Amino acid sequence: MSDQPTAAVLIIGNEILSGRTQDVNLAHIARELGEIGVRLAEARVIPDIEQEIVDAVNTLRRRYTYLFTTGGIGPTHDDITSACVAKAFGLPFGRHPEAERRLLAYFPPEKVNAARMRMAETPEGAELIDNPVSIAPGFRVENVYVMAGVPSIMRAMFDGIKAKLKGGPRLKSKSLTVYAPEGEVAEPLAAIQNQHAAIDIGSYPFSRDGRYGTTIVFRGTDEALLASGYAALTAWALERHVETKDET
Repeated sequence: MSDQPTAAVLIIGNEILSGRTQDVNLAHIARELGEIGVRLAEARVIPDIEQEIVDAVNTLRRRYTYLFTTGGIGPTHDDITSACVAKAFGLPFGRHPEAERRLLAYFPPEKVNAARMRMAETPEGAELIDNPVSIAPGFRVENVYVMAGVPSIMRAMFDGIKAKLKGGPRLKSKSLTVYAPEGEVAEPLAAIQNQHAAIDIGSYPFSRDGRYGTTIVFRGTDEALLASGYAALTAWALERHVETKDET
């Protein structure tokens, strides 16, 4: 999958790390990227600490085709993501004229305050990401897309940028459940993976109604390789009289 565009997600927020808020954005982004053939290769959760955000942004934006950040672009004191992205790129940081116009048009004059207007601040030259839910925009600088952490807003922002992302061949998957413990499947899986290096093979053990089993997911862009890996595992199970169930 060397020609596959890649992506990372950087989840920013003390509230995620404390357990007070459960992240649901990562799964949504992963599914949406898979639909357009972008492979999500890494995800990180980091606190609202300036240097950690700057370092993570610089590392991930250089490593992957796209970097998506969520969280830390609101009106409160700990919403520092926007300023940190500016620092990561070495760009001036200040009021974006169009973002300012949108916020002033949205809030009645008596509701306009310094905290709310902080949401109009971006790195110089940033391209705005529309927010049809609550107007305060996200933004893009080069390959870094900065979005809200609130799930409904993040999804609306992502919907707006999805068509602009350059994808690759769509990722496909086949899944097979084998009613055998993961330890028994490990050796044949390793052999199958060695013979099918261009696809990803994941194993997910479970216990249901007192029975142990493992669901194997074959994922990649080459349908013939997926079918071959799937067939090899099916043959292994058949030879050993191991019950299987297609989950594709």
